[in-house]
Amino acid sequence: MIKDEYERLGKTILDCAFEVHKELGPGLLESIYEECLCEELRNKGVTVQSQVYLPLKYKGRKLDKYFRIDLLVENVIIVEIKSVHDIYPIDEAQLVSYMRLSDIKLGYLFNFNTVLLKDGIKRKVNNYFK
Repeated sequence: MIKDEYERLGKTILDCAFEVHKELGPGLLESIYEECLCEELRNKGVTVQSQVYLPLKYKGRKLDKYFRIDLLVENVIIVEIKSVHDIYPIDEAQLVSYMRLSDIKLGYLFNFNTVLLKDGIKRKVNNYFK
């Protein structure tokens, strides 16, 4: 996927997240936002998987540790969803860890528990088009 395609898909994800937040407002459970964001993305023709298992690999070997990615969009962008008072560094580290473990180049962290969603968005990149 080329950079312009990533950016176009990223814009679609953002547009859908803003629509979900506009419709539901802040303060609901993360699982509600996750399901509604999936619905918005699918309505735009975007392939999205939720609660995707990610195995921990070390030196080429799968270990007995798995993580769950909230959303995997078109198999190329990770979206992590929160509905919390504040985003902390550990929340960002979670997204970065998933991106590095899966070699995904672009990820978004959304905190839907904000009055303005733009204040709850973090965008992370992982060796983005070196």
